[in-house]
Amino acid sequence: MILKFLAERISWILLIVILQLLALFVAFVDQTVPLSAMLYYILLSGLLVILFLFIRYSKETRFYTELEERDNDLDLTTFPEADSPFEAVIETNVRDQMERLMQEASRNQSLLEQEKDELLSWIHEVKTPMTAMRLIIDRIDDFKLKSQLTFEWMRIHLLLDQQLHQKRIPFIENDLYIEQVELEPLLFNEIKSLRSWCMQKGIGFDIDLQAETVLTDAKWFAFICRQLMTNAIKYSEKSEITIASTEEAGRVQLTIQDEGRGIDPRDLPRIFEKGFTSTTEHQDQAATGMGLYLTDRIRKALKIDIDVESELGKGTTFTLSFPKPNEFTKLGSM
Repeated sequence: MILKFLAERISWILLIVILQLLALFVAFVDQTVPLSAMLYYILLSGLLVILFLFIRYSKETRFYTELEERDNDLDLTTFPEADSPFEAVIETNVRDQMERLMQEASRNQSLLEQEKDELLSWIHEVKTPMTAMRLIIDRIDDFKLKSQLTFEWMRIHLLLDQQLHQKRIPFIENDLYIEQVELEPLLFNEIKSLRSWCMQKGIGFDIDLQAETVLTDAKWFAFICRQLMTNAIKYSEKSEITIASTEEAGRVQLTIQDEGRGIDPRDLPRIFEKGFTSTTEHQDQAATGMGLYLTDRIRKALKIDIDVESELGKGTTFTLSFPKPNEFTKLGSM
């Protein structure tokens, strides 16, 4: 801050130095003015200027120091009080803009909440005819037609589920309930919901759960498993999907491995980006680019590490590493 203060007043300091040099020059050319007296005057005035700058520094930089150190938020109570007319201009201008931003943010938050509530209400309304449609499909005797309709019904169901969780993610911290979740019933329930799709594509599951429980939120973790399984099924044909869990050094790891088309190495760093689908299958209109993006958002909230290994034509492996119990101390208190 000292260097900034001096840089801001460099023109005044140069003016004072020039005036001192001018006085010294006058004493040098005018023999009637004693040079020693002028040097004494320059020394005293220089000391006064230094003292003046020191006093002004402590007074003028307080406002800017507090302004520089405050958090970048819209909390007006932390905004420093002005001590000079120029500082008052800055304070008034910034406070007015912050108040307008707070009002606009409040309006946008209200609109976002309203939009979220309307969409969630619509999704829940749609679930009623979806349930009725499923009951009708179950009564169809034609196996081939029933399988096709079930597959299309499931696609709609998964898209609605994705939208539902996407709108809830901004408020996920308020919805978490961390507990010991049994892997087997959760995974089997997700596999059961995807059974008709798996049968249609000739896909089976090989499950080996050495670690039987994980510390997480059951509802949000089930969504992660659903997304990873649907991805594995979508890009596989007549093969097996292997799901295994192990525990090492207090951390449980869950792997979901498929034998599908794999991911291009150049795509791996981008698969969790919003809207990214693929560069090798860019014409795939069915992909939304949201599944893995939402998975990444949720796993961060659950403190789950995720690792991806893939090879074109040989499949993809997702590895979820769950946190140790003590890592949930902060999260569990929410």
